[in-house]
Amino acid sequence: MKSMVGSVDAATRIIGDKWTPRLLRFFLTEPTVRFCQLQDMTGDINPRTLSARLVKLEDEGIISKRPTTASRCEYELTQKGRDLLPILDQMHEWSSKYPSN
Repeated sequence: MKSMVGSVDAATRIIGDKWTPRLLRFFLTEPTVRFCQLQDMTGDINPRTLSARLVKLEDEGIISKRPTTASRCEYELTQKGRDLLPILDQMHEWSSKYPSN
């Protein structure tokens, strides 16, 4: 049981903050996304927060950053990131079944 707790803690450290699951869900419909697209899709995320989350996801190997021009880049899920999508789907199903009060 202790190893399961450690594993859940590890996953929570990666996807447990406010914005990360929201950001990852955009990759369900868009294979590659630019910073400004993510900012537009979220609507109210602070650019510094968005940048910090993207750096964290890149450091964790969840997304990769690919330059497209000298001043632009695109983000895409790695295999490790794609492996998170079923977890996010399960979270969606659970929260639909048991909405918060």
